[in-house]
Amino acid sequence: MDFTELLKMGAGMIQNNSDEATTELDSESITSALGYLLGSDGEGLDLSTLMTGLSENGLGAIVGSWLGSGENESISADAISSLLGSDKVSEFASSLGLSEESAKNALAEVLPSMVDKATSGGNSIVDDMLAHVGGAEGAMSMLSKMFR
Repeated sequence: MDFTELLKMGAGMIQNNSDEATTELDSESITSALGYLLGSDGEGLDLSTLMTGLSENGLGAIVGSWLGSGENESISADAISSLLGSDKVSEFASSLGLSEESAKNALAEVLPSMVDKATSGGNSIVDDMLAHVGGAEGAMSMLSKMFR
């Protein structure tokens, strides 16, 4: 799944969640805001930043469920700010005219599915991520630091 498809999927999930504040949002606006929030200079999902955020904030165990083939573990709305950064979440909310609470809830709902979709299947972005962290050896080093 390419990055644009992934962002559109996330936008659709946000539009169809139970929060009335998000159901009226324009799909293209959500897609753009998600791209800014989760992207890596327009090149795709910035998994290395997400992984670092999970590790640094004691959320490392969650990542395995998102990357694995089993059930995705949920993440709390409060942990979203720790993971992505309060400033980025605030900018995301502001760009869509949402309260920060609505933005955090929406992101907590869609992020596990987005990472799961991005990292599963034959054309996942895992190969791209491995290239950015020094191949399998670099990934193993990164993972060992996360689960200490």
